[in-house]
Amino acid sequence: MPTYAVNKKARHDYEILNSIEAGLMLSGNEVKAIRSGLMKLTGAYVTFHKNEAFLTGAHIGKYKQASNLEGYDPMQSRKLLLKRSQIDDLHGKLAEKGLTIVPLSVYTKGRHIKVEVGLGKGKKLHDKRRTLKKRDLDRQAQRLMKN
Repeated sequence: MPTYAVNKKARHDYEILNSIEAGLMLSGNEVKAIRSGLMKLTGAYVTFHKNEAFLTGAHIGKYKQASNLEGYDPMQSRKLLLKRSQIDDLHGKLAEKGLTIVPLSVYTKGRHIKVEVGLGKGKKLHDKRRTLKKRDLDRQAQRLMKN
């Protein structure tokens, strides 16, 4: 189950409350581009249009060996494949103030490409500092235990 893209900034900027696995509707050249490592999730988020969820702002580069890529937009919105109950649940929680839905990682499960999306609440600056300080203290404790 290789991981092709990770949104490290999402876990830094948001406190992830829960996460859901979703499928991703892609074309053939996009699948090959993702498998060759041409995907970036930085700045991506999930939007809703006509009761369907879309991944917006994710960059999938052009696959070099593809023959017809005229008019290909690497930043286009891509449909997320979720059950109706999951879409309704996420859409209802998105209406709450301060919550957003961000992609966390892209990986394969079997032969399918999946996206882990998380419901996140924005962190304030002092929360980010506290997280960094805790991580640093844990790292120092591990070093002391090792020696």
